[in-house]
Amino acid sequence: MSDSVLKLEKASIFQDKNLILNEVDLNVKKGEFVYLIGKTGSGKSSLLKTLYGDLELTQGKGQIVGFDLTDLKDKNIPFLRRKLGIVFQDFKLLNELTIENNMDFVLRATGWKDKTKTQQKIEEVLSKVNMQKKGHKFPYELSGGEQQRVAIARALLNDPELILADEPTGNLDPQTSIEVMEVLQDLNSKGNTILMATHDYGLLLKYPSKTLKCENNKVFEVVQRKD
Repeated sequence: MSDSVLKLEKASIFQDKNLILNEVDLNVKKGEFVYLIGKTGSGKSSLLKTLYGDLELTQGKGQIVGFDLTDLKDKNIPFLRRKLGIVFQDFKLLNELTIENNMDFVLRATGWKDKTKTQQKIEEVLSKVNMQKKGHKFPYELSGGEQQRVAIARALLNDPELILADEPTGNLDPQTSIEVMEVLQDLNSKGNTILMATHDYGLLLKYPSKTLKCENNKVFEVVQRKD
């Protein structure tokens, strides 16, 4: 279990009382880049919501970054999310705050108090996504691709053990999608573990990696052809 950051065994995913995914077995190891694919409504987002504590895991077993999902108390969800970096399709940046203040808001909310260390951390994560010169701007002054880079930087603030990316290129044009994927690939090459939900099959061809598919209430690994 030591090198697994995420492990589900016979986990059934429910939304309200509706069974979305049945008896899911999956194992994501430290340093892996894993795709989660499937049609809209196949259960990708429900699975990710279960992983970050938005949906309860009531059947089966689940461990993620040291937390037991079947015994996850509400009071512990913020601590779980500090060990996860979550990237959404719609960025979820605060438009009334500058990029730096968006970052500062997250750090203060997660217990950072030292202003010097906070500023250093903000500069560090923005430089990782090549946005270090845009910290003074507001989200609405940035392109979609730039906003998503900032969202990825925000996900890195607390040095997450696992990044969950839910359709991070879903709102972006093909060229910008590739730029965002290059950022994620670079982070993965430096040791970040990433689980990325997507329906953009072109990215899988361009950046092949371990792939899980949601279909007919199941999750299974897809073996990619090596032509």
